[in-house]
Amino acid sequence: MSIARRSFLASAGALLGASGITAKLIGDEPPPVTQPRATSGDDVVEPAWTERLTVTVGTKEGELVGSTDKVIQAAVDYVSRLGGGTVQLAPGTYRFRNAVTLRSRVRLIGSGTDTICLKEPSVTTQLAVDSDWYDQEITLADPSGFKVGDGICLRTKNPHHGGVDVAKRTLIARDGARFKLDRALRQNFWLEGKTTVSTLFPILTGEEIAGGAIENLVLDGNRERNEHLDGNYAGCVFLQDCQRISMRGIEARNYNGDGLSWQICHDVVVENCHSHHHAGLGLHPGSGSQRPIMRKNRLEANQIGIFFCWGVKFGLADENTVVGNKCGISIGHRDTDNVIVGNTIRDSGDVAVLFRPERGKAFAPHRNRVVRNIIENNGPDASAAVDVQGETEGVQILSNTISDRRPDTGRIGIRIGATTREIDLAANKITGMTVEIEDLRSRK
Repeated sequence: MSIARRSFLASAGALLGASGITAKLIGDEPPPVTQPRATSGDDVVEPAWTERLTVTVGTKEGELVGSTDKVIQAAVDYVSRLGGGTVQLAPGTYRFRNAVTLRSRVRLIGSGTDTICLKEPSVTTQLAVDSDWYDQEITLADPSGFKVGDGICLRTKNPHHGGVDVAKRTLIARDGARFKLDRALRQNFWLEGKTTVSTLFPILTGEEIAGGAIENLVLDGNRERNEHLDGNYAGCVFLQDCQRISMRGIEARNYNGDGLSWQICHDVVVENCHSHHHAGLGLHPGSGSQRPIMRKNRLEANQIGIFFCWGVKFGLADENTVVGNKCGISIGHRDTDNVIVGNTIRDSGDVAVLFRPERGKAFAPHRNRVVRNIIENNGPDASAAVDVQGETEGVQILSNTISDRRPDTGRIGIRIGATTREIDLAANKITGMTVEIEDLRSRK
């Protein structure tokens, strides 16, 4: 019986192999979906619907009418409840006392430069009563200027390590100077920490959402009338732990912090945006963000044009115009395998492209490529246009045009740091510099 069974299996295998059926049964790809249907719980494959839900919002007319963040939030939430779609904003100025929280599979689309989302001026006061990490209320020393519905930011000095703790919340009820918060605190905000409460928030924000878009509108941070809040918490757009969000045709301007910031967000696409005159960063692909694409944007008059934060990998900065920033493009802490290609970087106050030194080889920005960029008139006297610092390895700087038309005062085209390794330089055209390439490795 055993011999007969083995003979049968061998014969069957030979027959399947001869007919080509084996390849179809073992190790082949699954069949493609040729006639998709909407199936419960399946958000990967759907029919190509020709029309989805759209809700119009306007300051004077629309399905929802109003000129504040609340009417936009109502539209976003309505569309989200029905599975996603589009919120279309009519021309007008919408005034924000709190962030609009985005939802998965919702597109927020404006009408171009005539649709302006403006952050109201901030107010700040101190706490009058200690609040512990489990409390869901605060008492303000001066409640004037604060309203139910406002977005706020609490900041305090941590009593244990001396750092700053930050919490963003919404005021949802009040009795005099006492306000209830939408969520309980998870840090101690005590008087001894000189805790302040400010009406600071991102204009648009999203947390743990997937899919969606922001397009064709103006986000104005009203910088001169707002206190500073850095890009780890806010910006004209601030995203946290999101996936597959696109931002196109946005003018983000005048935020006392960052323009467009996304933290631990993957497959974010930013195209044809103008991010300018921020106190912080024009584009901030934040810590842990994988595969960001930043293409054909104009980044102007910021602290840094594009800031690769910590652990940003497999990203693309392509055909951006980066002009008049203190630093054009900065890349550092474990930012690896990124491509910076075809950008125009000019008139940077300090440096055009900086590879940050970080804290040793394990943290350095390895295997990044800087290719075919136009780099003009960057940095002060005796500075380098492209500065590769730290223990950076495996970087390619290829076919760039690096020039300076200002009086020659000791400027350097490319500086290679003393502890770097395997820095590949080829076909770069460097003009107007005192030193084309300064290789500090030769001085070790």
